[in-house]
Amino acid sequence: MIPIIFMSHADPIGSGHVANLARPGGNITGLSIMMTETNVKGLELFKEAVPGLSRVAVVWDPATPSHGPGLKAVEAAGPALGLRIQPVAVRSATEFDGAFSAIVRERAGGVLVLSTPLFIAGAKPLAELALTHKLPSLFGPRHHVEAGGLMSYSPDRADLWRRGAIYVDKILKGAKPADLPVQQPTKFELVVNLKTAKALGLTIPQSFLLRADHVIQ
Repeated sequence: MIPIIFMSHADPIGSGHVANLARPGGNITGLSIMMTETNVKGLELFKEAVPGLSRVAVVWDPATPSHGPGLKAVEAAGPALGLRIQPVAVRSATEFDGAFSAIVRERAGGVLVLSTPLFIAGAKPLAELALTHKLPSLFGPRHHVEAGGLMSYSPDRADLWRRGAIYVDKILKGAKPADLPVQQPTKFELVVNLKTAKALGLTIPQSFLLRADHVIQ
């Protein structure tokens, strides 16, 4: 079998692609972005940045395998944070407008967009829709914030790719994927867009900003 190395898998166990992280088995291994766990941590940070949040819409794609476990984890974490979670399924870019209309109709106070290629490609329109509807927004990859989103929290993907190159080298030298543990991220990025916060009329606590890795003025 041809060895497969993933560089930024959202949830390799939840998606059923590996048996466990220590010994993945089969012909596939690599690096996980731990999206399920990272979503929960991001939700905690979202509540810290916007303390008045009580209802958060979660935009997810049913066709993305990692989104099912990710959504369940966020729903389970919500009550302890004093948050009601409103799942909003989106299957294509043509549904963006309708999704935000539903979010506003249900009176959500903020929106968490789970990471997937569909939403990454739609970073700009998603950020603009959130701003148009006066909704604080939380994303994964930082380029969503560079496109106008309020904040993002995710592993440092460049670091994962560098570490992934080491695995490629090992396999080319004869190592088997089944014997290489799935690595987890060790570096994370918290990014905040103060320009967006100002447009939303939000004041992000200074103590929170001091913890951010990047602040866009």
